[in-house]
Amino acid sequence: MGYLFAALLSEDSMSTPIVYLQDIGKKPVLKAPAPKRQKCDHWSPCLPDSYAYRVRSGGGTGNLAKICFEDELIISEEKGNVGRGINIAIVNYKTGKVISAKFFDMWEGEHSGEMATFIKNAPQGSLLLMVTHDDGSTRLRSDAKTLIEALGSKEIQNMKFRSSWAFIAAKGFKLPDDIQREKINHSDEDKNRYRGWPAEIVIEGCIPRNLI
Repeated sequence: MGYLFAALLSEDSMSTPIVYLQDIGKKPVLKAPAPKRQKCDHWSPCLPDSYAYRVRSGGGTGNLAKICFEDELIISEEKGNVGRGINIAIVNYKTGKVISAKFFDMWEGEHSGEMATFIKNAPQGSLLLMVTHDDGSTRLRSDAKTLIEALGSKEIQNMKFRSSWAFIAAKGFKLPDDIQREKINHSDEDKNRYRGWPAEIVIEGCIPRNLI
């Protein structure tokens, strides 16, 4: 009789309860949603009434400097406007729009005076974002250092060969004291990440839009 009963049952009807019992023992897999990308690749978002910025120095021949402001790459390899020396971007603080961006070679040629003029010509109410790629010190003259120091830099006088340096300044108004404004990393043969090059450095943060 048992053989007859088993024969009458279809294969599908017997497999369904077995699959159901197997599913009971399984734990549900919860997948966390992918994190939302923030402006300039910040880990956390800036407040709506502020500007996001990220300034990264160059490191090695393959990692060129970058300046990002409000999620726009102002200076980068992708834009083709980054170069050896000191890279500078000038931004209109009120509008958040780029006024000008340029690099000044400090290894060959005499570009220190040209850079000083570029900084002096930045309008009042501007943000200046500066960063090095490769060497930014060999042909940097003392008058240009003094000019950058007057904008609030505490490290420009300490620049050495291939120092990684990043700096953000305001012209005609004051930035908050609690934001990242400057960082430097000197080349050291015993500590360099790359052969003859120190590791990249990054400054980033959020600038309130109501400073002026």
